[in-house]
Amino acid sequence: MDLRAACGVADSHSVCRQLAFSTAAQMEATTPADTCAAGNPLLADAAFPLFNQVQADHVVPGITALVEELNKEVDALEKSVEPTWEGLVEPLERISDRLSRAWGTVSHLKAVRDSEALRKAVEEVQPLRVKLSLRLAQSRPLYEAFRALREADDWDSMPEARRRAIEAELRDFVLGGVALMGEAKERFNEIQQERSQLATQFSNNLLDATKAYKRLATRKEEVEGLPESALELAAQLARGEGHEGATPEAGPWLFGLDFPSYFPVMTHAKNRDLREAMYRAYITRASAGEGDNTPIIERTLALRCEQAQLLGFASYAELSMASKMATLEKAEALLEELRVASVEAARRDLDEVTAFAAEQGFEGELRHWDITFWAERLREVRYQLTDEQLRPYFALPNVLDGLFQVAGRLFGVSVERADGRAPVWHPDVQFFALAKDGRPKAFFYLDPYSRPAEKRGGAWMDEVVGQSRLFAARGEDVRLPVAHMVCNQTPPIGKKPSLMTFREVETLFHEFGHCLQHMLTEQADGLVSGIRGIEWDAVELPSQFMENWCYNRETLDLFAKHYQTGEPLPDDLYNKMVAARTFRAGSTTLRQVQFAAMDLELHARYQLAPGRTVFDGALDGVIARTSVTPPLPEDRFLCGFSHIFAGGYSAGYFSYKWAEVLSADAFSAFEEVLGDDQAVRSTGRRFRDTVLALGGGRAPDAVFRDFRGRSPSTEPLLRHSGLLPASAETRSQTVQA
Repeated sequence: MDLRAACGVADSHSVCRQLAFSTAAQMEATTPADTCAAGNPLLADAAFPLFNQVQADHVVPGITALVEELNKEVDALEKSVEPTWEGLVEPLERISDRLSRAWGTVSHLKAVRDSEALRKAVEEVQPLRVKLSLRLAQSRPLYEAFRALREADDWDSMPEARRRAIEAELRDFVLGGVALMGEAKERFNEIQQERSQLATQFSNNLLDATKAYKRLATRKEEVEGLPESALELAAQLARGEGHEGATPEAGPWLFGLDFPSYFPVMTHAKNRDLREAMYRAYITRASAGEGDNTPIIERTLALRCEQAQLLGFASYAELSMASKMATLEKAEALLEELRVASVEAARRDLDEVTAFAAEQGFEGELRHWDITFWAERLREVRYQLTDEQLRPYFALPNVLDGLFQVAGRLFGVSVERADGRAPVWHPDVQFFALAKDGRPKAFFYLDPYSRPAEKRGGAWMDEVVGQSRLFAARGEDVRLPVAHMVCNQTPPIGKKPSLMTFREVETLFHEFGHCLQHMLTEQADGLVSGIRGIEWDAVELPSQFMENWCYNRETLDLFAKHYQTGEPLPDDLYNKMVAARTFRAGSTTLRQVQFAAMDLELHARYQLAPGRTVFDGALDGVIARTSVTPPLPEDRFLCGFSHIFAGGYSAGYFSYKWAEVLSADAFSAFEEVLGDDQAVRSTGRRFRDTVLALGGGRAPDAVFRDFRGRSPSTEPLLRHSGLLPASAETRSQTVQA
């Protein structure tokens, strides 16, 4: 699950550039119109963005006018800049904040309310935004002022957070091309403009391909095996497409490639032809015709490589690592350790499923569209557990209430509904206020349900505004942070609330972990508050940490209640759920290792060859090492790999596993005191005051040691995954800066 898609220079987190580039790759905007900047809701000085008023025809005039005004402010700043925090950083933050707020609104609406008009508008103004961002990234007067700040006599007495922010800025000026001259600089900027456009097109193509696929089933035997919840959703989708009489019992039923529709088919449909058709459609999304992402992938990789070489790096992977905790060598070492720990387990997983299918009468070769189906049957038999048994206990309102109670217990905060206080972009969106010690601390939006016609897939958190003393209202110390949290879970069906799968519950906890780091920051300087300035390979720590609480009995008792009877989740179901936690852990770990290894291979060693594409054997070595089931020849998974081609995870997908090591070890501190409520609360406050509070103002390895008292170990992750015995000889404390 991506935190945000940043198409910044070197995918950096520097506020001078990161704010300007934030979320650009995953989204876009609108069409030109006669709307003038005056009175434009996109530029309104409102407490919260006017999401309900901003339309496509506001984007071009609004962004154009804003960029023109900000360029004048940069002109003035460059002429009068002083090498002090007040004379350099604060005016620069004001400029970046204005651009971030307006462009962030457009970007967010493109992600959740996509339209052709919005796309055309972004296509028109995106070059202006990128040009301004590049100007900030390459300003010699600003760079020299930061250098003077770094060399000032009072450097050692400056607060750690500010020293770290300044050093990050200097690093990112270099990564942004400030040292380039003449043709090299011109070429670098051309690359950045094209990369931004390519990322936008990649995202558009994937969304279009996903929503274009529709599979209508009209006969009952076609949907045999699908649970009631999947049939209800399929009938609801069919009614939305004009089949007014569609019912869960009699159909017709409509299926698509968005996850709530696609995944139940792959896990439950007895109709093998249906599974095969949808599987083949899924793995070939955005890989043919005008919406083919293959040439975009090739061009993106070439541009990234060229950009890295212009900056003096051997590869884009090395450029990416310049702003992360890890080096390329350490990232690949971690992936190899996890590969060794999981590959034999993954082979056993496949053998078990193959043998089980044969025992159940399956004849012939187990194909890709069969494995998930038969693995689910094996899980049901082994653990006597199905997703449908759990769904009634995970109604969204109950889950939210429990999630907020967990946050209160651990971190001393309270969350209340604040609907109506801020404009929203869709009737399903909820708005919340978070308080700490009885005082307002932050706000956040929740957009929970899948809307495949207009909303991109996946789940993510992003900032609306960050905490900053610079924008504090009169009588306040800081501007309070605001976030939005977006999921794509099963929507309510009929009069039922949204009944979530357990994986959807984990996803909600995950994204709220990101929100907590943004909202509970204690940094008052905007450059390092919340999620800003945190190395990308550490930023998933709080999110993955929160997922662990979904398996804690005391936590589940807060919200796992039958939506009709109020009955708590029975002990036998809970015990089965915990027992099934490591089912096929070897396969799931190896799959994540494969994604991360592909990403690094493409950005560290892949060489373009005339007449060949990335699908012509370039990744055969990675696949051989990290797969127990070779992909189909037509598999075009990369055409849908938006994390690395339309997001901020290029040469950084390994960050999920890197941060998971940190998060598992952090959770083990709670495991050591479970049963002692006071100790759990005390440990939670320590987590809050270190991991959640310090943001980018302290190096993540130091923050982890502040919380845990030592460097992280891979042991807790391997233990949680049930993979520890297989890795006993290779286990080590891998994740160190």
